[in-house]
Amino acid sequence: MRRQDLEAMDFEELWLLHEELTKVLAEKITAEKQELEKRLAQLSRPDQLGGAEAGAAETGTSHAPRRKYPKVVPKYFNPLQPTETWSGRGKQPRWLVAALQSGHTLEEFRIPEGDESSDRTAGGRQHS
Repeated sequence: MRRQDLEAMDFEELWLLHEELTKVLAEKITAEKQELEKRLAQLSRPDQLGGAEAGAAETGTSHAPRRKYPKVVPKYFNPLQPTETWSGRGKQPRWLVAALQSGHTLEEFRIPEGDESSDRTAGGRQHS
């Protein structure tokens, strides 16, 4: 259909054309989605995967099982709230960021060597 044809149409005709196009597009989108889901199901079948990926597919998840990481011992603690600790990995907790901005140094919050088993670590790695 040419642009001139569209411009010559009145509002009612254009609106009917719009509704018809919307219906056709919805049908095509649904058909395309079904086709993609069918292809995805074929790609994620357990017999085509190996090892951990097959296990993930069998359990119905789309991801491989998470790797087990060793427990990380906290290295820093909040002296105002000793159960709040940080391992030194990842984003710094709010209490530490605030203390560093007020002029403290990271070393001031270090847990002394050999003291990791105290009740300070009972709360685990809390980012408060």
